[in-house]
Amino acid sequence: MTTVTFLRHGQARNNIEKRLVGRMPEVSLTANGWRQAEYAAQAVSKMNIARIYSSPLERTLQTARTVANHNNIPMEEDIRLTEIEMGNFTGMTYDAMLSRWGNVFLRFYQNDPMLIEQGVESFRSVQCRVQEMIDFVLGSHPGQNILLVTHMDPVKAMLSLVLDLTPEKLQEIVIANGSLNVFHVTNGSLSLGTINMMDPGRLSDVW
Repeated sequence: MTTVTFLRHGQARNNIEKRLVGRMPEVSLTANGWRQAEYAAQAVSKMNIARIYSSPLERTLQTARTVANHNNIPMEEDIRLTEIEMGNFTGMTYDAMLSRWGNVFLRFYQNDPMLIEQGVESFRSVQCRVQEMIDFVLGSHPGQNILLVTHMDPVKAMLSLVLDLTPEKLQEIVIANGSLNVFHVTNGSLSLGTINMMDPGRLSDVW
């Protein structure tokens, strides 16, 4: 059985600040984020990964290069794995956004037109580009295990494509920084193998 594994980047500065940065440049990993990337690199060493594709943003590239260098795996950037465009919410803290606009996170998974009016990429768009990425990987690397280094919502988009999840359930799921999320490939179809695989010492943390 082959696998496609999604790795969320390690903890970045915006994760500590609880701030929406979207596609802003130069948002780097924290010291803790580098440690998470190193743990992921060690875990990946047992997964027989043939190639890594990464979002082109700094925090994902730092994570992907850590894994690639540790395991001597070829790596490429792919825009389909990038973070969602946050539009007018770029740079806002969660608290400021929620106090003004209500539960924007739920409204995102509901594809609320208000968010599109604010320049936010729709969840439907994220699902489409993730599906395109999966089709590319399965067509280009049959029988090989592939690692995709990305952000939380592309991982959730993948979950939504595999599982029948309501917007309310999607909102509740948190994909931890530095976690591996494994999908099994069987006859061209994907099924969930593991979600939020990480250092066991982190399981009691609030992500």
